[in-house]
Amino acid sequence: MTLQNKTILITAAAQGIGEASARACAAAGAKVYATDINAELLAKLDDVDGIETRVLDVTDTEAVNALAAELPDLDGLFNCAGVVHHGTVLELDDAAWDFSVNLNITSMVRMCRAFVPGLLRRAESQGAASILNMSSMASSEKGFINRTAYGATKAAVVGLTKGIAADFVAQNLRCNCIGPGTVDTPALQGRIAEAPDPVQAEKDFIARQPMGRLSTVDDLTPTIVHLLSDGSSFMTGQMVLVDGGCTI
Repeated sequence: MTLQNKTILITAAAQGIGEASARACAAAGAKVYATDINAELLAKLDDVDGIETRVLDVTDTEAVNALAAELPDLDGLFNCAGVVHHGTVLELDDAAWDFSVNLNITSMVRMCRAFVPGLLRRAESQGAASILNMSSMASSEKGFINRTAYGATKAAVVGLTKGIAADFVAQNLRCNCIGPGTVDTPALQGRIAEAPDPVQAEKDFIARQPMGRLSTVDDLTPTIVHLLSDGSSFMTGQMVLVDGGCTI
């Protein structure tokens, strides 16, 4: 798979899936704009060939619009930013719900609204452009304990993806989403560390994966690169699950 001569922007690229995706896309030949709210963590990508970093808060409409005005038109956009709320609906106050919605779904609307005009121009001139949204197996695919807000917002990502795909299918702008299983990232390790019994928490995360292990970021990046590349040119409006069989 190649991303040669393609320009791709990735959000939440300072660590975890976003960082791995930025590195993989650059290795596949893309010019990558790696964005994140955390400037300190993002800085480790400054010296990677093919990557330029930009500090970005995806919940800030003015900042998103300013970045869209600054950058060249994109061939690909990967909306990776998100947050996992832990708790049932009884622990879900208005502030936590609003934050989950803002970061997990409204930020994608914000990014697409700002960058789709340029993506459409590239689709017209080059014959193809692609949006990839981060969803989850915890979505419309399956319910999980203590993931009410997360599952609801990630289900909304599926709906957003299909809507955008339908709107622009005739203009060669594709939109898909990816649904990972439980991925071993710094964010997951943070949730494990905060659990009352971290050892048991890690065992529980592994136990829900039929393959008996957590996903690594490297399990995901080939699919991410594929969905941003012309190799997936006949795919749009799809949720692609890379969950180790969790939703069988």
